[in-house]
Amino acid sequence: MKSETFGRGPVITGLYELLNPLPLGFFAAAWLFDIIYINSTQIFWTHGASWLIAMGLVIAIIPRLLNLFLVWSGGSSACSPVKVHFWLSLVAIVLAIINAFVHSRDAWAVVPLGVTLSTLVVVLLTIANLQQALRDRSREENDE
Repeated sequence: MKSETFGRGPVITGLYELLNPLPLGFFAAAWLFDIIYINSTQIFWTHGASWLIAMGLVIAIIPRLLNLFLVWSGGSSACSPVKVHFWLSLVAIVLAIINAFVHSRDAWAVVPLGVTLSTLVVVLLTIANLQQALRDRSREENDE
């Protein structure tokens, strides 16, 4: 996936493109673990979800910091798709931080709010990545 604003350096672009999709996988797995916990009530699943959320947050911060410097110094318009991706991802990360605190409570306290937050995080990151992929695809078609 090639991005218009990340052409400033191959190392930064490569690091961003490598780390950007990983948090969605961790958060989607945590969401699945939450759903399994609802159906099984085995505490193992909510503990696993807590670890997945924590690992997703650690990995999600690095691409957001790279995106922060590269997108906002590029002078693109206020509603550009790159900035929409940034804001959707940022809101998802904030919700994931709240979700990490919810998952740190007792296992039964996770059920309604934790699952809802996990769902919102996965939906927001999916929308952010889809709109970025569609934007990159349409740009590649226009270049041909």
